[in-house]
Amino acid sequence: MELSILLMEQIAKLFIMIFMGYAVVKMGLLKDEDSKVLSTLVLYLIVPCVILNAFQVDYTPEKVSGLELACIASLLLLFILLPIVNLIGKVLHLNEVETMSIYYSNSGNLIVPLVAFMLGDKWVFYACVFMGLQTIFFWTHCKKVLSHEKGFNLKKIFFNINIIAITLFFAKIRLPEIITGTLSSVGAMIGPASMFVIGMLIGGMDLKKVLTNKKAYFISFMRLIVIPLIALFILKVSGLVGWNKEGEEILLIVFMAVISPVASTVTQMCQVYDNDSRYASTISVLTTLGAIGTMPLMVLVFQMVM
Repeated sequence: MELSILLMEQIAKLFIMIFMGYAVVKMGLLKDEDSKVLSTLVLYLIVPCVILNAFQVDYTPEKVSGLELACIASLLLLFILLPIVNLIGKVLHLNEVETMSIYYSNSGNLIVPLVAFMLGDKWVFYACVFMGLQTIFFWTHCKKVLSHEKGFNLKKIFFNINIIAITLFFAKIRLPEIITGTLSSVGAMIGPASMFVIGMLIGGMDLKKVLTNKKAYFISFMRLIVIPLIALFILKVSGLVGWNKEGEEILLIVFMAVISPVASTVTQMCQVYDNDSRYASTISVLTTLGAIGTMPLMVLVFQMVM
């Protein structure tokens, strides 16, 4: 129960950040389209700093074992959930923004600070595993769907920040303190910056339409309830919890990444590639609001089931 309360408090803080972004637009200090610059900074600078810094930890057998479990669990969920969500999208005739919103979770700017706050800094390493793997999916699958561009840039896939960070970890290469300190400081902006983008986009909308969009509520239900329950079933039947002495904690971190609201990266990519960023923001706000109740509930269900 204590873990659930901490979750509610942290998510509430993120919603207040969304309101701040909303307020600066409504006060006329900035325009909603100004958030595109911030979106670009988050995608290309802040997120890479978080991932790179997370893997700057001591190489130990325990870390490697935990990394393997987190990686297997994350890949299992990412690969199994993808065709399930695609099938849901086709059967229900959902558009690309809705489908991407159901599949991609806010595994970075929400889960990283949550894990650090509730479980301690040493667990952030595992929180970044799902985020790192999902980032590869973002720049291949999600980018292709939302940008309508054909083909993949293999260079970007195999030489992205995730591969670099993991390579440095296994090569036991530690960056100078001045570099890791800088990465940590820049990475700390991930939560506020991402939430400001969403709030600024909402500031340019009719708030009444945001809160009365019935389709967006359905997408939020799929993102916050249906997908988490499917993910929990997959983790339970996989038997992965017994693979490591800290298996339950590691799988909880992976599960938390899946049960979070819609990834703010979906909104940012819609904005960068001129897709429907306003609709993506609507879904993001509704899922962030809903997650205040659903995430603590799903964590309780996880603890009961696992």
